[in-house]
Amino acid sequence: MARFKRILLKLSGESLMGKQGFGIDPERLDDYAKQIKEVHDMGVQIGIVIGGGNIFRGLSGSQKGFDRVKGDQMGMCATVINSLALSSALEAIGAKAKVLTAIRMEPIGEYYSKWKAIEAMEAGSICIFSAGTGCPYFTTDTGSSLRGIEIEADVMLKGTRVDGIYTADPEKDPTATKSQTLLMMKYITRV
Repeated sequence: MARFKRILLKLSGESLMGKQGFGIDPERLDDYAKQIKEVHDMGVQIGIVIGGGNIFRGLSGSQKGFDRVKGDQMGMCATVINSLALSSALEAIGAKAKVLTAIRMEPIGEYYSKWKAIEAMEAGSICIFSAGTGCPYFTTDTGSSLRGIEIEADVMLKGTRVDGIYTADPEKDPTATKSQTLLMMKYITRV
């Protein structure tokens, strides 16, 4: 018996690279699809937000001279590419998947609404929410929190390349230390 009825899963786009330096590793994509389907087959309704960092990051693009809004829009498009790839991988192994987009992109994906998403999940589809919030200056982490609340998920699960909460980004700061316990107010005052 599954512990949760409905979950929001946030996946890092960068994790799709696997051992490659860019793009989508087919083996990693297939592995994700199999694990997601296994949980779905347990009766769990699944909503997914996947980042686009394996293709383009808006913030880093703006640091290279792109207009920030256009850079973020490019990042949103990268999430759509990853969502389509994941949808295809899920469908290839017999899972029903539906891509919903925060910006109008029919026929690539259906325009997102809470009610369409819940209806699709209740009908047995895995919903993949793409294009973040549809607005610049917001990360897919923000988008996943928003979608999780909207779809009334029991829990939000985040799969990233780090194994916990650190004092700084451990991939950029060698002095970063992992927090063993976290007091919410202490964390909020740090941010």
